[in-house]
Amino acid sequence: MCIAIPGKVTSLLDEYTAIVDFGGVERQIKLDLLGDCDDALLGQYVLVHVGYAISLLSEEEGKETLELLGELVAGE
Repeated sequence: MCIAIPGKVTSLLDEYTAIVDFGGVERQIKLDLLGDCDDALLGQYVLVHVGYAISLLSEEEGKETLELLGELVAGE
């Protein structure tokens, strides 16, 4: 089983690397698996596994998943 976490793309370093925000924690993420990436990716949610964005998510799905993960961490 693998676990992927949603995050929001906040900046692009180049066409294959972005800074992604995971609820206040920012990490450098590789975009190789998404194909051609440009400024249209800014503000989009991506699903990240072991440092690689593996797919795009809708804003609603990204926010909902982050909220659910927050509840799990908080022990609710």
